[in-house]
Parts: sequence; structure tokens; C-alpha cells
Amino acid sequence: MDVIATTGRLLIRPLSPADLPALAGILGDPEVMRYSVRGVCDAAATGRFLDWCLASYARDGIGPWALVEKGGTDLIGFCGIGRERVGEVEEINLGYRLARSCWGRGLATEAVQAVLSFALDKQARESVVVIVEPEHMASLRVAEKAGFRRYQETRFHGKSVRLYRLTRAEWLAAGSSAPGI
Repeated sequence: MDVIATTGRLLIRPLSPADLPALAGILGDPEVMRYSVRGVCDAAATGRFLDWCLASYARDGIGPWALVEKGGTDLIGFCGIGRERVGEVEEINLGYRLARSCWGRGLATEAVQAVLSFALDKQARESVVVIVEPEHMASLRVAEKAGFRRYQETRFHGKSVRLYRLTRAEWLAAGSSAPGI
């Protein structure tokens, strides 16, 4: 299976149908999905999400990618970029989710750095956005550690959110990069 990136602790690769049971466990956890604009996913919704990921890979070469700890085989979450309509504009949106058992270890920050390096260095995308509910403090910290600073308050799927944007110029000026890309 193709590897998108590696970090000190993670292997980032495309999701596959074999990941469906573990993904359903993650997306079905009410605590993991507490701040999701789409809410908790049942098995059918998780299957539709996986189908969308696979279609996104085929169409755009991007999407939410599987996170696996090095030395392991279990899916612990996902992190990636994908097309997302925000109002009238199609954006390249960063998304990430981790199994609750992996919270508080810096893995989301590590994955986000690698994915941003892929998007902004390797693919030379002009900008990436991340959409975060203001109450989701852990996700706000991950975004800010990655270099997202400017945001606007907006509505997304009927919820008040912060839309952060990180441009390629800001990324390069900060000297940001991740190993393994």
C-alpha cells in the first residue's frame, strides 16, 4: 500500500476497506465525534465516508489518510486534506480524528505537520483551511501549533465555527516542514 508520509511515530497511508471496522469504532465514539459538524457516524455513515475517501483518492489524489503507529497495524485515526465546499467556495480542507485511546500524546499535531508538508511543500497548494468549533480546545491547539493563526467566524453545516487559513507563503516563511515527505 502506498505510504503518503512517515513521521517519528506514524505511518500515513490511504484508508482501505479493511479499515472499516476500526474506522467505525472511531467515528461511532460520541466523545471522538463530540465536535463533529456531522455528528456520530453509524456503520452505514462510516461506510459512506470510506467510499467518499476512496473516490477522493481516485479523483484528486488526496483525502483523509489512515494513521497507524509505527510497528503496529491498527488504525488509530485519520488525517488528510480534501475538497470541501464552504459557502460558495471550494476549499482544500484539513481534517483529523484520533481514537480516544490516542489523545494527549501529540499524535494529531505530528500527523497534521506531515499532511501540511505534503500539501504545501510537495503539492504546492496555495492554501489549506481547517474548520474548528470554538469550543473544541484540543483541536484549536493542534491547528495553532501547525501555524494556523488567522481565522474568520462563519457558519458551516448550521454550526458556528472558526475557519482558519494557512497559505503556502506563511508555511514557507515559518520554515515549517515535516520529516519523511
